[in-house]
Amino acid sequence: MTLDDPRIRFADFYANPAVRALAGAARWTISGSLGDDPDDPTTTRKAPIDLRALLDRNWLRGAWTLDEQCLVVLDELTDRLPAATNTAFYLRALTDGLMVIDIEPDCPPEVAAQLLALPAVLYREQSMSGLGFHVVTALPDNFHAFPVAAGKRVLREEHGWYEILLDHWVTFTRRPPAPDVLARATAGPAGQFGTVEDLYAFLAQNARVPSASAADVDTGVEAPDIPGGAQIVRQTVAAARRRFKTLDDFDGDHSRHEFSVLGTLHHQLLNHLVEHMSVGRSFSSSDRAWLLFQAAQQVIPPRAKHNERRNGRPFLLDRAAAMVAQPTSDS
Repeated sequence: MTLDDPRIRFADFYANPAVRALAGAARWTISGSLGDDPDDPTTTRKAPIDLRALLDRNWLRGAWTLDEQCLVVLDELTDRLPAATNTAFYLRALTDGLMVIDIEPDCPPEVAAQLLALPAVLYREQSMSGLGFHVVTALPDNFHAFPVAAGKRVLREEHGWYEILLDHWVTFTRRPPAPDVLARATAGPAGQFGTVEDLYAFLAQNARVPSASAADVDTGVEAPDIPGGAQIVRQTVAAARRRFKTLDDFDGDHSRHEFSVLGTLHHQLLNHLVEHMSVGRSFSSSDRAWLLFQAAQQVIPPRAKHNERRNGRPFLLDRAAAMVAQPTSDS
């Protein structure tokens, strides 16, 4: 190994026992820019890369599945892309036995310090912005005491200051926090959370049981032939477009923004379906999910997440099914 080897430059990361525990899972890649113009932020987005396509065929595209078809083990990533500026890993807490506390840049310093100072932390680093942090811990002893929370992908603090990632991408910078930051954190007064268990219980106790599941809506594998479907989609998009909230309204959270857009579209879709039902047409829950999916594709900008599959179908179709499964929906 040379000084240019990332295992030397980021020795704390590569030698860390928690990182080594994740290293053998083929869920590693890098986070990179996808879009037409890398210098124009309005046409680009950061996304996990299909590393297998990049390494083997020099194709740049988003990761579309969470296994070895797109992703690699950490050693292969390190050996073949030693100059990469980050590493990205898809964390599965129940499988990996670890979770990540993602501290946002706007988290109050005193709160961030308390989280950095939690006992039994396995790994800490700066986030991509240099203003936030990632904290890796083992699953707390009370993890299974909150079965609803254990099934969530993310547990968010109400202000958005921090969140616990359970089934989610994590982009590791491999850069440790500055020594003075850690020194201030550990020297500070005792905070609200004395242990990781305290923190987890604080967020997990508010996790809600979903009222319905996307899996309750069977969409099949092909779009059905829906009488008047194209017209309904056009009417829905035209009427809903002026009512969409923006990504900024959700502090850049794509998932929450997209579900809001789906909710707005669904509300408008139901209004138009009433008109068609008045002339004798009927629409199953599968029909409604497909119509909502087709409308969403016209207004939601594509991102790598949409290449994934949920319940055996495209991600956005599954989110549309989840919306349709709800007894009511808010925009």
